[in-house]
Parts: sequence; structure tokens; C-alpha cells
Amino acid sequence: MNAPTPKVIRAACPHDCPDTCAMEITVENGRAVKVRGADDLPFTNGALCTKVAHYLDRVYSPQRLQYPMKRVGRKGEGRFERISWDEALDTIAAKFRDIAADDPLAILPYSYAGTMGLVQGSSMDCRFFHRLGASLLDRTICASAGAAGWKATIGASVGMDPEAIVDAKLILIWGGNPIVSNLHGWRYILEAKRRGAKLVCIDPWRSQTAEKCDLHLAPWPGTDGALALAMMQVLIADGLIDRDYIDAHTLGFDALAERVRTCTPEWASPLTGLPAETIRDLAREYGSVKPAAIRLNYGLNRCAGGGMAVRNIACLPALIGAWRHPAGGALLSTSGNFPVDQQALERPDLYTAHHARPTRTINMSTIGEDLLTANDPPIRALYVYNSNPVAVAPNGARVREGFAREDLFCVVHELFQTDTADYADILLPATSQLEHRDVHKSYGHLYALTNEPAIAPLGEAKPNSEVFRLLAARLGFTDAPLFESDDEIAAQAFKRRDLRALGVDPETLAARGWARLNLPRPFTPFAHGDFLTPSGKCEFYSGSLAAQGFDPLPRWVPPHESPVSNPELAARYPLAMISPPARNFLNTSFANLPRFLEQEGSPKLEIHPDDAARRGIAAGDRLRIYNDRGAFHARAVVTDRVRLGLVVCPSVWWRKLSGDGENANAVTSPALTDIGGGPTFYDCLVEVEGVQP
Repeated sequence: MNAPTPKVIRAACPHDCPDTCAMEITVENGRAVKVRGADDLPFTNGALCTKVAHYLDRVYSPQRLQYPMKRVGRKGEGRFERISWDEALDTIAAKFRDIAADDPLAILPYSYAGTMGLVQGSSMDCRFFHRLGASLLDRTICASAGAAGWKATIGASVGMDPEAIVDAKLILIWGGNPIVSNLHGWRYILEAKRRGAKLVCIDPWRSQTAEKCDLHLAPWPGTDGALALAMMQVLIADGLIDRDYIDAHTLGFDALAERVRTCTPEWASPLTGLPAETIRDLAREYGSVKPAAIRLNYGLNRCAGGGMAVRNIACLPALIGAWRHPAGGALLSTSGNFPVDQQALERPDLYTAHHARPTRTINMSTIGEDLLTANDPPIRALYVYNSNPVAVAPNGARVREGFAREDLFCVVHELFQTDTADYADILLPATSQLEHRDVHKSYGHLYALTNEPAIAPLGEAKPNSEVFRLLAARLGFTDAPLFESDDEIAAQAFKRRDLRALGVDPETLAARGWARLNLPRPFTPFAHGDFLTPSGKCEFYSGSLAAQGFDPLPRWVPPHESPVSNPELAARYPLAMISPPARNFLNTSFANLPRFLEQEGSPKLEIHPDDAARRGIAAGDRLRIYNDRGAFHARAVVTDRVRLGLVVCPSVWWRKLSGDGENANAVTSPALTDIGGGPTFYDCLVEVEGVQP
């Protein structure tokens, strides 16, 4: 008898990465045996990152949760016993029914980007919780500050085509490390360098990307906004601006010019730690070399002034008319190009149809404080999926204290028994990307992708969408949108009458696995203005910010915690700490798998040789990193990759796998950003000391 012919299934990488790779899954006898990048999607180009190239380690890990369980120990101990799906669903439905009878706003869903899929990430879950009348979650933990700053200036998350950057002659890589977090986009930047472009990396530490660039500028964390203001001052003072473009396509130039008049490089130098002449040279080069591109990432938005910093940078391309060229302008995210039909996916009408009382919104970045202090009503039930807040949320001690409440009913739907899962009352097994249906947009390119299930769910695992359908039935809900299939939801993902979605249809996606948005080639979104702001112009002056009570003009917002802004605190905790992504982890995904744990080693803290010598620290020493909020331990890496006064902790480690039950979020702050309500992970002062092994 001939062996069955292997099948190849089209899939999409689900993780929180701008590359959103197209994948091909080879299946033999019902088992996935190979995962590879699709050759035909230009951005993927047949390659996957080292994490997803080993995705089968994740799918078939012996650590996978395969059956529902209920807690039998104290919260946080992680002791459970197996139960049936019927018992799990009946328990959840009964708890939700009892709580909702008093006030459904006491129930809170908590999720983020464990999957970026539109079906498993933001459809049936939203429908269910809208119908239930639960509180809403403000999903701020990564990008909300930067998104708010960009929106106030540009109008939506739209920028230059990332593939067009190959023709740029100057590229500023600002607040990101694409070798780690945007590997496929880095390929286009390298091609630009091969063609003669100069690469400048602006990042507080000499990251893997910075080491490959022609110039590295290391401003103090949280001072990118000051650097951008000083660049604007030089551009205007030296006449390196495009007056025709400014007059036709911007709003508020005269007010901007007056605002930045005193923001000279000499003003910015003591704030940023960069020499004034270095700032001046950068501005002059940016204003002279054409086309010039800026590739921002979200690292710089995780400080007190993160929203305004992105806004300040977003003003730069319009000043010099960089948007005229396909390879000029700037890019933070491409997500605004996708005509996602959020109304169809999420069905907010299910709330208004059944609930007269206005809903409330809880900021996910303050979940610890909200679990402990929220009232009207207190949070009595929490349903966590696509996220691991006990590991990733700031001010970790308060987060754990909130999750440890015995009167909090907590459901966690997960692939693995994460730090958060240890606090669950009911723990549900989730499917991996190879086991469910989905459709994806991207925030780093212009292609939509489909994901077809390649294998049957392992054990009794179920996708998010199926669990919410089952819970809706248990609660007696009868609204038709709560029972649509995943295929029906996927077909509603994009607005069919939007010209950008022409060709992005279920038939095309099923046949090829992906489709490019129907956008012009070359794509120059703002060559002739047409910004997505209320005025249709790049808004140096933002009426929308003014209406919200914010400064309508670009401005400098100092960090909450720095030697300049808070010298008293810096006297006790003199080192600034940032915690960028570890190369072998993606947030906390992959951080429990042996292959990646071995490659990452143990928690590390990079520290400048002079700072280490001052504290008697040698390479490899065990360190205690601490401030008033808490402490964690890591091994010393003594290196000049970090500037004096800065320490860097690649993250995010699972607490229970870190060696001491803590990670970098033991010391991060619960304070929020200037606009957008984002977290301030990189706005954090600490002290470091050596400890006995």
C-alpha cells in the first residue's frame, strides 16, 4: 500500500511581530512534520525567524495543556486536577450568571496579542463579552502611546511602504531593533544599505541592529522627543524645509516654528546626553539627503513622554517634504491600511441592545492596581486569554497581589501553564495556530493572510472562538452573531466595499494563502497630502489634542524617572533600566521551551564597565536589581554596548523559570504615558548590587 501523500497547508504566523509571515505546514498522517516560510509572499521570502522555524517544538511540547482543570491548591501554587469540559463550562457559566445578576461590569476580559488573528483575537470574544455586559479592556500594554501620537499628527496608522525603503538614501532606525523584532523588514533595510544608503540607529543601547549601522546615537531613555524637537529647530533655522509642501499639506507651521525656536541642539544636549554638534549634524543630513526614511518602533513610546515623542518624530517628514517619494517619509505601523470591519467582527451593538447602562473601560497596564482598588463595581471575575499578565504587566508585586485575591474568580485559557495560569480557578487548554482557523492583517507590511487548520486539536484543546460559543449557549444567549462559525467570521474581516480590499476575499486567500491590499504601486500615501486627520493635512497643530485638554503642539515631556527630571530619586537609584525583547523570546511566548531557554541562558543585565567597577561587579556575577517597587536577580554582562548610567535587561522571562521567581517587571512602574494611556516600562530607575551566588 502506498504511503499517504503529504499535504501542505497555508498558514500565518500569529505572533506579535510586524512581519506576519506566510507559512507552509507539511502534514503526514495527521501530524505536522515541517514548518517553513512561504516563498511566494515577497515579504516572507521563504524564511522564518529562528523561533517560528521551530514552531513544532511549541505545538508538540510535552508542556501543552490538553485538558480542562480546576484549582486544588492556593492561588499561585499551580496545583490543579483534571475535569471535563462540561464541568468547566458549567462552573464558568454559573459564576458569570451570578455575578452578572448583580452587575456584569464586575466581569473583565483580559487579552492582548498572544495571537494577532482577527478571528481568534478580536471577534467572538468581543461579541460574547458585549452581550454579557462586561467591562471593556483598554489594550494599551504595547503601542497605545505611540499610536495616539501618530494619529494626532498623521491621522491613522499609515506610513510608507516598508518594501520601498530599499530606495532610501538615509534611514533613521528609531527606537527599534529590527534584527530581533522585525527581521524581514531588516532585509529591505540591508538592501538599501547595499545600494548606498546610510543607516543611523537611535537607541539608548548598542543593540544588534545598532552594531550593523553606519552611525549609532544613544540618547538617554525617554528623551527622543527632545531630540526630534531639536532636529526641527535646525531644519527650520537652516532653511532645510520644503515650503511648498508645508504650505499645501500641513497645519500650524508658524506655531510649530515658534514652539521649537528655543529648542536648539544646545538645549537638547544635556537632556539627551548627545553632543549638540551631533544633533545638528543629524538634522542637517536628514534635511539634505533625499529620499530620507524613518523606521520607528515602539520602544521609544514606553516612557512618560512616549506619545509626544512619536508625534514629534512624525512631524519631521512633512517639514522636509519626504512624503513626496515612495522611499521617503516614515513608518510606525501599516495596520491602518487594512480595511478591517471591526463593527462586523466585534458587534458592539450586542451591548447596546441588551444593556442601558454605559460600560466602563479598564486599562490593562494598571491591572494590578485595578484588581485591588477598582470599585463601582469591584472586579469579581477575570477571563484571561492571549496574554500572560502576571509576567508581562508592570509593577509585578501589585499584579500578583491582585491575582491572589481568593474572592476573584479567574479563568485562564492557555497553551501552557504560565505564571498567570498558576492563579486560575479554571484552566482551559487552547489550540495552537496549526489547530484553528484565522485571518490576519499585518502592522509591518501590506499583505493579508489566511490561516487554515493543519491538524486536529491536541487532546481536548479548543480555540477561543469555540469556547465563547459554548459559554454563550450555556448562558442561554440566542443572538445569532454568537454562533457564527470561524469561516463566517473570517469572511467578515475586511470591508468588502472598500477598494483597498479588492482581491482580499475568502476565495483568493484560500487559493493562495495571502493577498496584497489593493494599493497603488508605488505607494506614496501622502505625496499630495490627503492625510487622515480632520483637516486632511499633517497636523503640527492638533485640534483633536486640544479638545482633549492636551497641548496641541509638539512639546518635550520629561521622563517620570531620570537624573534630570527626578534628581532626588536618582540619588537613591542612579541607573536607568530598559528591558527590550530578548532575541529568543517573543514577549513571554517561547520562553518556556527548552531550545530557547538554553539559547537565552539565564536572566542577564548588561552594565557599563565603569558602573560595574564602581559597584565591584565582575562579568558573570549574580546581581540584585532593585528599587522601591521590588527586586529581581540576573547575571552581569559587563559591556560598553550600554552607555554609562544605563542597564539593559533582555526580557520577558517567566517568573517561575527565572531562578528567583521574579523578572524585570518587579521594578517597572505603573505610571502611564502622556497620551494614549500606555505603560512606562523604559522609564525606570534602579540600583544594582552584587550578591552571593
